[in-house]
Amino acid sequence: MSPIETVSSHTIAVLVDNEPGILARVVGLFSGRGYNIESLTVAQTDVKENLSRITIVTTGTPMVVEQIKAQLDRLVPVHKVHDLTMEGPHIERELALVKVKGTGEKRAEALRLADIFRAKVIDTKTDSFVFEVTGTSDKVQTFVELMSSLGLVDVGRTGTVAMTRGGAAF
Repeated sequence: MSPIETVSSHTIAVLVDNEPGILARVVGLFSGRGYNIESLTVAQTDVKENLSRITIVTTGTPMVVEQIKAQLDRLVPVHKVHDLTMEGPHIERELALVKVKGTGEKRAEALRLADIFRAKVIDTKTDSFVFEVTGTSDKVQTFVELMSSLGLVDVGRTGTVAMTRGGAAF
């Protein structure tokens, strides 16, 4: 495989009209062409203008990523498409709720690890915790993996949200 054909991960931010069916159209674009979505988040970001921001993490060769961006840009309710990975410095974060069941030393170790990862205890019972952890996807994944040996019960993850650095919008 030549360097041009190298598969890499890209974080794409899409500004769209907040209307019924737009998310289905975006997801349909990916599934109809066999592209995978690693992470997907969406929320209304501008009430006055009725706009939502969709953040998609996908993988592909440079040519595939260019096709994805071009096809997204052609959807009628899409206002802007930005490949944050290619446009320069940006910040990515994910949130997870992690439920861990345990007592004794395992409970103490779970609390120690949570402190190291700056995870917050948001619910506690005598035999379990629910932690809230935020950070890069790698940080969240590492926390989940470490908790698996301590009594991991359940995980809920938001997916990646991302934003460019500096004073410019988007």
